[in-house]
Amino acid sequence: MNRVQRHSYYEADARERIAGLVDAGTFQEFLGPARRMMSPHLAQLDQPAAFDDGIVVGEATLRGRRVLLAAQQGQFMGGGVGEVHGAKLSGLLRRAATTRPEGVLLLLDTGGVRLHEANAGLIAISEIMRATLDARAAGVPVVALIGSGNGAFGGMGIVARCCSTVIMSEEGRLSLSGPEVIETVRGVEEFDSRDRALVWRVTGGKHRYLIDQAQVLVPDAIEAFAQAAFDALQPDTASSDADAALSALQAHHAALKARVQAWGGCRDGLEIWSLQGIAEPERLPLLDTDAFLAATADRSLP
Repeated sequence: MNRVQRHSYYEADARERIAGLVDAGTFQEFLGPARRMMSPHLAQLDQPAAFDDGIVVGEATLRGRRVLLAAQQGQFMGGGVGEVHGAKLSGLLRRAATTRPEGVLLLLDTGGVRLHEANAGLIAISEIMRATLDARAAGVPVVALIGSGNGAFGGMGIVARCCSTVIMSEEGRLSLSGPEVIETVRGVEEFDSRDRALVWRVTGGKHRYLIDQAQVLVPDAIEAFAQAAFDALQPDTASSDADAALSALQAHHAALKARVQAWGGCRDGLEIWSLQGIAEPERLPLLDTDAFLAATADRSLP
């Protein structure tokens, strides 16, 4: 029997992910390496620069549908957001609000703000969040794809949660503060960053899916991310209606409050999974994506 070869999303770099996601020959890059739009700050700090400043932005079609997309290059400074990096991303989202493509895909691979440009990076994150919400208010779905080595942390973790849909693989991670940061500030008793199984049980794709912070969980395959992204390209009518958007926000706030009350005393994802009524929660990390989805189909959320 012939088996379909899977191309790992986790192992690919930014340009390989784009090439595998979109229709062949349709990607047109904005501000590519030839333009040399580099950070003005890194050279002053004797740090290496990249001609695209660690992010690829452009437009293409995804199975015939016009999309704008941005892919962070995690190998360059951990995908950190600086002034130029952030400007390219916020500019892409502003373009979406004006030109109204059928969607925006954010291929996130980042530890958050680039510490070398902390103030500029923090300002950039706020601009990206505003631009994300403006695009959604214009009816354009903004979809976050997270399945990389760096995941989505810091300010870009907040940006991901501003998106209309979050798609993750088990290998992806999503959080505000990284495990090492939590351990440094609160101590190893709060979070042992060396316990990699614990890290993934708390920040990994399976856990984020189970607590509804990721709406779709897919296998580690570019093709699976492409199909899920295509499926998510539905007009964002809820965000373009002010009353509906407010009602949805209030419902989310109520859900978050209920979850804090229900799960606030838990110290491990396993405890939360057990409270959701999942039988043998300790087995979940061992299951492939299809088996995992089947085993958790009847989970309960506060």
